[in-house]
Amino acid sequence: MTTSTRKYARRMPVDERRQHLMDAALRVLVRDGHSALTVEAIAREADVSRPVVYSAYDGLAPLLEALLDRSQQRGLTSALQLFDEVPFSDHPSAWAHAAVRRFLEIVLAEPDVWRPILGLTLDAPAFVRERIEETRRVIHAHIAALLADRFGAALDVEVAAHLLMVSAEQLARLALDQPEAYPVDRLVEALGPLLPRRH
Repeated sequence: MTTSTRKYARRMPVDERRQHLMDAALRVLVRDGHSALTVEAIAREADVSRPVVYSAYDGLAPLLEALLDRSQQRGLTSALQLFDEVPFSDHPSAWAHAAVRRFLEIVLAEPDVWRPILGLTLDAPAFVRERIEETRRVIHAHIAALLADRFGAALDVEVAAHLLMVSAEQLARLALDQPEAYPVDRLVEALGPLLPRRH
């Protein structure tokens, strides 16, 4: 006669456990969509029991809120940082090419973080879509302010910021969905007719 022993989750400090569970929730989200996010699915993905999830978060809603907060912060931080990393040139289009390239590199370095932000996960509820729009508004305002400061009256900075964001987001979706067909170099090169470089 054989007996089975219950598998116990490795002990972790509570902050580490919460990060572990958010990572698991993000994998479920990216793979299966928002409707698949349940305590059971997250526990299974994290290889823990349901009580372990409840010991870290008081239910599914607080866990998902924490994941949304973390994703928004990561997205904002990396998106805003890239503007410090990309030096301004003498012409808006040259700067835009460099900024889009850097953005694509950031997205491809953390694809699971960016798939929900870019709307590539299924069944996103209204509160998630609103948080994404909130993030986009912050980034748009930052781009517009940078363009106004550097190029002034040479651009309609509000429209230019929208064009840059829409282009960068759509190129990032292509890079994530079909990386072999759409490598970064090809995508940035395709900006040429829309944002011609000044030589």
